[in-house]
Amino acid sequence: MPHLPGNTASPPNHVQRMMAGMAARAATGASGDGCCAPVPTLVTAPNAASRARRSRLSDLDPHVHCSIIGTCLSTMELRKLVPRYAVLLDRKTASDLDIHHAAVELSTAGGAAVKELNKALDTRHALTVRRFKNAADDAALRALWQAALANGDVAGAYWAVMTHPAGGVALRGLAFGDVHMLSHLVGASNRADIRRLAALEKENDALKEQGGRQQARQHEMSAHHEHVVRQLEQQVAQLTGRRGQQLAAVGAADELARLRDTLADGARQIALHTARRSDAEQKLQQQEDALQTLRAAQQRMQEDADAARAEIEALEQALERALAQSQQPGASASALPRLNGICVVYVGGRPSSSTMLGQMVAAAGGELLVHDGGIEDRRGLLAAMLPRAQMVVFPVDCISHNAMHVTRQACAWLGIACHPLRTASVASFVELMRRLGVAAASAA
Repeated sequence: MPHLPGNTASPPNHVQRMMAGMAARAATGASGDGCCAPVPTLVTAPNAASRARRSRLSDLDPHVHCSIIGTCLSTMELRKLVPRYAVLLDRKTASDLDIHHAAVELSTAGGAAVKELNKALDTRHALTVRRFKNAADDAALRALWQAALANGDVAGAYWAVMTHPAGGVALRGLAFGDVHMLSHLVGASNRADIRRLAALEKENDALKEQGGRQQARQHEMSAHHEHVVRQLEQQVAQLTGRRGQQLAAVGAADELARLRDTLADGARQIALHTARRSDAEQKLQQQEDALQTLRAAQQRMQEDADAARAEIEALEQALERALAQSQQPGASASALPRLNGICVVYVGGRPSSSTMLGQMVAAAGGELLVHDGGIEDRRGLLAAMLPRAQMVVFPVDCISHNAMHVTRQACAWLGIACHPLRTASVASFVELMRRLGVAAASAA
């Protein structure tokens, strides 16, 4: 999550406009929660019992479950928890998106799964929830949220604000909006992420070297401890063997006391070395866990960087191809491979890019049908479009979970190829069409 300051205030009329938009959506029967949709109700009107305790995940509007689960829980935690309840989900082969989608569905279904998710959220962010607990009113809670947003501590603060008994609808709407806008900045931070990837790789190598040195040191300490224990055992055996001979020269009581002191000193040394060894093993385990976390973060950033490079390369080649065709007399410029009358249905996305995509597909000899996923277009319109299509695409960052689920089910039932796009950008669409065109040419 990038470190960005939040808005210092949210005008009352902004919250009213968001709530009015929701009422209009409910009156007209519109469905879907597409990108930049009005902020949901977030919670129902509080009663005396809810004001006396923190809200649970099941108390909140299901529309905010996606942002809470995606912001406040890591994919590793969800991968351990979700497959226990989503029996059809394979823990090893499921993608991060499948895990997240299943977690959101479980949170809205209720039952034991939502209780486990609520418990995981409380456990992970216990310190932040305890710090926010001291806020007695909306103003104090708002100040804590703004401070957490400025410091980049968004995950725990978001869970604490959304469940705090003193938080009003306006403040929760502000927190929801701030988290929503932060998600838009992820795509803009690709260049910084690439630089951070190089730094993480260097730090990863340093941690590996440090872990090797500490492991060698641990082995040396373990061998030294075992040597000391053997020496002490030998000393005890020697003292015990000489006990009978020394009792004749010195008093039995003094010799017994000296042996007891020696044994007690040996026991203390053994306990000291054992404690040091346990502490060293614990520190080594912590460093190994941190190294695994860094490796996972590095892998995710590498995958995002590779996808961004592939999209940029596809867009550059498409532009070069269109430029070369435009310079040929009588040839129409096309940035995409020849589609030969193929009909493509595009579900979700943004209107600004859909128009450009339609022109590019038409220039390549195809037809593009656009459905917004149910924001304004009816669901029945999508059902009418699909039988005409030979291919269906949708951007995973600009489509509701419900629209994505319905689209995949319909494509599977009709036997139509369905392809997700990484983003709603033109570059992602061009990269997919180029990749599919290359694959079709290789198969031919």
